[in-house]
Amino acid sequence: MRNPTSLLILVLAATFALGACNQGQQPAADQAAAEQKPQVLPVPTNPADKAAWKQYLVSVVTANMQGVKSTRPYMYFVPAGDDDTTKADRQNQLDNVSIVVQRGVLPGNMMAFGGPDSAATAQLVVDAFKDASAGSFKDVVVLFVGAPGDFETVKAALASSGAEVRVVEAK
Repeated sequence: MRNPTSLLILVLAATFALGACNQGQQPAADQAAAEQKPQVLPVPTNPADKAAWKQYLVSVVTANMQGVKSTRPYMYFVPAGDDDTTKADRQNQLDNVSIVVQRGVLPGNMMAFGGPDSAATAQLVVDAFKDASAGSFKDVVVLFVGAPGDFETVKAALASSGAEVRVVEAK
């Protein structure tokens, strides 16, 4: 039979050896996790550059998905401008959002709103949620990308819906 003491020493030596190997890999794992953290793009300077604004909003939404169970949030870009085409685009967006609000969104999802004109974005959210039933958006995250002053308007409009309302200042 083997000596139990030598077996115990062998097990302890293997444990320490494996523990030392794992310590060398820990910083690499931390670095890999940091590299996977989404980077937020800078705010586009041209309000008419819809493609840049949409990319910016995707980066903001991706970086703010904490607590959201769905991997495909509802994202709405609200264009800036006062020309007829832009007004029609905003009206179409409002119609789309209003239909989604009427149907409801499953808990664990996110609805994100943003665009170069923070006040117009806030107004779209307020108008779309005006008929939302009390508590109908419980456990749904609504992300507003815009000015903090406009966020207060959005937050007040969504208070009865039960949504978790978040803001990211576009700066």
